[in-house]
Amino acid sequence: MNDAMDMVIGASGVKADAKAARDALAEAERAGQEGDRAGQVAALRRAASANPNDPHVLFKLAYNLDLSGEEDEAIALYERVCDFVPPPVNALLNLAVLLEDRGENAKAERCLRQILDTNPNHARARLFMKDVQASRSMVIEEENERDVMKRKALLDTPVTDFELSVRARTCLKKMNIRTLGDLIRINEAELMSYKNFGESSLEEIKRMLVAKNLKLGQGREDAHRAARRQILEKLKGSGREQMLNKPVSELQLSVRARKALQLLNIQTIGDLCSHTEAELMGIKNFGSTSLVEVREKLGDMGLGLRVLEEGETLES
Repeated sequence: MNDAMDMVIGASGVKADAKAARDALAEAERAGQEGDRAGQVAALRRAASANPNDPHVLFKLAYNLDLSGEEDEAIALYERVCDFVPPPVNALLNLAVLLEDRGENAKAERCLRQILDTNPNHARARLFMKDVQASRSMVIEEENERDVMKRKALLDTPVTDFELSVRARTCLKKMNIRTLGDLIRINEAELMSYKNFGESSLEEIKRMLVAKNLKLGQGREDAHRAARRQILEKLKGSGREQMLNKPVSELQLSVRARKALQLLNIQTIGDLCSHTEAELMGIKNFGSTSLVEVREKLGDMGLGLRVLEEGETLES
């Protein structure tokens, strides 16, 4: 066969020199047998250049580049191979492994999904899919843990680290508010009730908190949301879950008790159950009589106020 007959046009319109590709592949084979990885890669590059439309050549080059530590180029070549129809299974598998190693788990999962969509029982693809999905879950858990640690570090920041007026600093110190976490556990009314704490100091502190995506009273709100979730979890399957969403007015409390609960913005029975006795007793005009009333009404529904766990405080 002469050289002219060995020149063909590929699907992409690029000329392929079949003879040059065969010669380069033969040279790559010899280099591989001699353990000459660099020579093998160089020969495979020539083969791929001579015939850029041969998925077999591109796959061999990608595989050897991966073994040589040229991960970026290997991935690019595997992606080219996977563009062929149908995409070679081995190329999809190898690409998925490389992508998972780089933490690109969603892309790795898509590669494996292409295999499993046509062959659900492919053993290696199923095994790799389990690994990828486990890695994705682990990454999400690690990200959540990092977010929690960052938030904890933020809330542990001393309020003295921020530029506040002398009056505001003095008031916070006398109120034993040392950190941002301490600060967001109280509300505006509690700050304003303190002697010498005025509107200007309040606005100053609110601006500082807004810059940190925080607000006064947020700590208690977070604690109450968590408590509501715990209560709902405990009631699951009991048929009583819907009671938590009912308005607190259904308890038919006395006028004094209702007005006191409004001061804490308690709208539903779930809101009420997320509060402790101490929190309710801290409301103006909410006395022991109102507390007994609330206990009895909730008890009739098989519910109760939040009880602090051992070692937990209202500031937790």
